[in-house]
Amino acid sequence: MNEEKSREKVILHLDLDAFFAACEEARRPELRGRPVIVGADPKEGKGRGVVSTCNYEARKFGIHSAMPISWAWKRAPWAVFLPVDMHYYMETSARVMGLAREKFSGSKFEPASIDEITFDVSSLGFEKSGEFAREFKQELKKKEGLTCSIGLAPNPLVAKIASDFQKPDGLTPVKSHEVKMFLFPLPVRKLPGVGPKMEEALKSIGVETIGQLQSFPKEKLSRVFGKYGEHLYAEAHGKDDREIGGEWKAKSISRQATFEEDISSKERILAALDELVNDVLEDVKVSKTKFKTIIVKIRYEDFSTYTKQKKFRSHVLEKDAKIWARELMKGFLKVGRNVRLIGFGVRLEK
Repeated sequence: MNEEKSREKVILHLDLDAFFAACEEARRPELRGRPVIVGADPKEGKGRGVVSTCNYEARKFGIHSAMPISWAWKRAPWAVFLPVDMHYYMETSARVMGLAREKFSGSKFEPASIDEITFDVSSLGFEKSGEFAREFKQELKKKEGLTCSIGLAPNPLVAKIASDFQKPDGLTPVKSHEVKMFLFPLPVRKLPGVGPKMEEALKSIGVETIGQLQSFPKEKLSRVFGKYGEHLYAEAHGKDDREIGGEWKAKSISRQATFEEDISSKERILAALDELVNDVLEDVKVSKTKFKTIIVKIRYEDFSTYTKQKKFRSHVLEKDAKIWARELMKGFLKVGRNVRLIGFGVRLEK
């Protein structure tokens, strides 16, 4: 029995709390206790960009990531608004991830983003992993002035959901026999991949919680949602056999630009697109990767947002990327519709 237990998989998902805002508080302790919003310049309520992230004090006022910065200003004009300092955040992330890899040395790991990383800590066992997690949280506070939330579970899916369960500064262990009951009361939006549209679709068939999804007939889910229905059913029961290991690599590179004012000038929009394409292609060169898919994005003055992509048979040449980016964008440039934001990105090859 002991041998069997030692072979049970244990996955640890670590998520840094409100990372960009927390970095700012760490280097400027006088900001602690005040609402801090990182993103575009609000320009006294007339800013054009969005909130990148905000601390938990700001979230009390209903402010959240991706919210138009002008809305954030209206909700809390007294808040501290700061520009994104990506270089500083990346440096901090590198130190933190280094500390985590050192703490859980010998474990396979997989960074998920600048502020998240997953470890396979099966070799430590469940109880020892919990002890190490508590120690790491203390070390992180002492060395970097940051907090993180950690989920411990039998697989990456449940560990990720658990890390979000007691934010900020949480530690949520979920053992194998607890998985279904842990997931049972949670809203379906907690499942990765379930966005607003899927949430509405599930609601239309009487499913609002993961527990309701657990008891919904698998065959019916398949009829309604096809193969994705089977995937939803498996996730609702906490099934995930994905292996953790190796260095994470970005799946895409993208840039976007918000105009100072809504514009309809085709020339100005395409000129701005050219600059975005140049920036992305430069990033691709630095990353030493290639791509076959290009994507353009547009957001109109009413905040409706659309994307369009084109996949090529072979790796895209620089000159072709620029030509096709323009062609795809032209399809969005309709007479009488002002544009707020545009974007360009590429999907990298494995």
